[in-house]
Amino acid sequence: MSVNSEQLKSGQILVVTGGSRGIGAAVSRLAGRRGYTVIVNYARDGGAAQAVVDEIVQAGGHASPVQADVSREADVMRLFEAADRLGPLAGLVNNGGIAGGMCRVDSVSAQTLETVLAVNVVGPFLCAREAVRRMSTRHGGHGGVIVNMSSQAARIGGGGEWVHYAASKAAIDTMTIGLAREVADEGIRVNAVSPGLIETELHAANGSADRLARLAPAIPMKRAGSAEEVAESVLWLLSPGSSYVTGAIIPVSGGR
Repeated sequence: MSVNSEQLKSGQILVVTGGSRGIGAAVSRLAGRRGYTVIVNYARDGGAAQAVVDEIVQAGGHASPVQADVSREADVMRLFEAADRLGPLAGLVNNGGIAGGMCRVDSVSAQTLETVLAVNVVGPFLCAREAVRRMSTRHGGHGGVIVNMSSQAARIGGGGEWVHYAASKAAIDTMTIGLAREVADEGIRVNAVSPGLIETELHAANGSADRLARLAPAIPMKRAGSAEEVAESVLWLLSPGSSYVTGAIIPVSGGR
């Protein structure tokens, strides 16, 4: 479904990649409640994206689903062109990503590596590029905010489970710091949220439905977090309340 600018109120335009499920859906819903016009990006599940949009609209907000595979440059261009039709871009949440299944390094396939890095690293870079081109004062923009979605796996390493995924998120940490410094005097703040063990479908989808129960006792707070708790941190980083914060990687991990 494409964006219909006549049906949406132009305002604080926010692109949320991977916005149809898990943390991305929670961010999209909360952003809608906070007054953003949300572009809910999805790769395949249009029904899930439409359900998130419907929730936002029913709550009095403004949103629209836009299909795009962020690992494909043409799709990324189309995603941001859809946002352009609504007004100046205010922010980007680089949330879209995949885990690539659970396996040891000695059994990971080249195809898995290529796919994970394409979605989790190339995609955020392409989306950040398009966001900077629109928001940077160097390019005639009015500034804005980019929030990247990292993971505590980048710090822990994911050994025995998904080193490939952890490595892709470590790349996001480096990109966050570097880009933040690159555009700090161009009106753009760039930060990342680094979730720990969060209650989403990610674990079951990657072959470990019992992962939450198995790992929660080792967390200092003795529980997994919720997608909504992560979303609150994302919205803080998008807000004027974090106006002097850039290049930060905020752990949302219960102390893990």
